Amino acid sequence: MVVVNQKKNSNFGANPPEINLNSNLKRWFSRNIGLWKSNRTYFLDEMQKTYNLCMNINIQALKNKSEWESHYKFTWYPEKKYKFFEENPQYKERGEMLAFLKGHQLMRENFYLSNDEGVSNIKQVDEHEMIFESSYKDWYILEHTRLVDSDKFRFRVIYSWNKNKLKIVENHHEIKIIK
Repeated sequence: MVVVNQKKNSNFGANPPEINLNSNLKRWFSRNIGLWKSNRTYFLDEMQKTYNLCMNINIQALKNKSEWESHYKFTWYPEKKYKFFEENPQYKERGEMLAFLKGHQLMRENFYLSNDEGVSNIKQVDEHEMIFESSYKDWYILEHTRLVDSDKFRFRVIYSWNKNKLKIVENHHEIKIIK
């Protein structure tokens, strides 16, 4: 048996760390670090139209002052030029988002369809899948992300409701390019 606090010191310093840290979430997010090729299908309700496109997503772990917080940077850009972005200017062709874990929440600097900051609640299905539940303005988003085959692949399905009406359904099949 290993004694965790051998000095029997209950004072970890002036600012004790938050104990609501979930190491499973940190471990799961670390498995997502790298460059991903994201083959996407978008089903847009308003136009009754389907689009297929390929995006690149880079997920980086950022250094931070506190070992108790995990900070990430997500960047995305298209593989080539797509009419999708011309026909749907509300979508960001390229962008960046900073986020960090706090308990069972992902604190986002901004969302994909908005520059608003916000929170995504995280539910763990098993060691390979997480569910993210977010809402901002009139949007409610439910995203399932599953790592497959020793983290070489990810499959994401995202449902987006606006004012309680399902507007967007996305399927993303992603291949890890670089760790």
